[in-house]
Amino acid sequence: MAGELSGKVAAITGAASGIGLECARTLIAAGATVVLIDRAEDRLAAACAALGAGAVPLVVDLTDGAAVSAMMPALLARVGQLDIFHANAGSYVGGDAVDGDPDAWDRMLNLNVNAVFRSIHAVLPHMVERQCGDIIVTSSIAGHVPVVVEPVYTASKHAVQAFVHTVRRQVARHGIRVGAVAPGPVVTPLLDDWDPARLAEALENGGIMPAKEVAEAVLFMLTRPRNVVIRDLVILPHSFDI
Repeated sequence: MAGELSGKVAAITGAASGIGLECARTLIAAGATVVLIDRAEDRLAAACAALGAGAVPLVVDLTDGAAVSAMMPALLARVGQLDIFHANAGSYVGGDAVDGDPDAWDRMLNLNVNAVFRSIHAVLPHMVERQCGDIIVTSSIAGHVPVVVEPVYTASKHAVQAFVHTVRRQVARHGIRVGAVAPGPVVTPLLDDWDPARLAEALENGGIMPAKEVAEAVLFMLTRPRNVVIRDLVILPHSFDI
């Protein structure tokens, strides 16, 4: 609903495409100013131009520790405060462990785990000082149910779940809510190589869902009364069986 987040400032990582971009669009429509964080400068500029005045671009390589440390000062210089932080950026590697590429695993784990931990660490002092804030992490159904075809990705999301729920209990006394949205299969740029007919069929049959559904779930989490926290919100396409 328009105006639900009026006056709020949000930041979303991995916001130049996919779930992050849809979440930015949804939060802006609800009245928030949104800082879109991504390392893809050209795509980020195009996304912010399309979203309008409520979108603020911030180029950050989340796999660079120094860049993450500089993220919060740069953000505050642009928008002055931060009410909502959505640690959304991530990547995917599936397949059998015996056939896997450990270097690809390292790259994924650095983004899915280390970058999430570092970026949340970067924003927490500001929220603690203000005694208020919301942190949401894009997890996965794989963080709740081990998915046999993606052992390392599943492990990364289990790590995220552990971090979310330990930090949540630590910072609750500061008025900060921490939760995870855990989607099943979603239409994102990771599926750009799919045949369009196959993708349309999967959407129609409920084997996959549009990113907009995840964005609406995130908005639901953010708009609960302050005495309520949605610690996990699992959202699945209706025919996805796991």
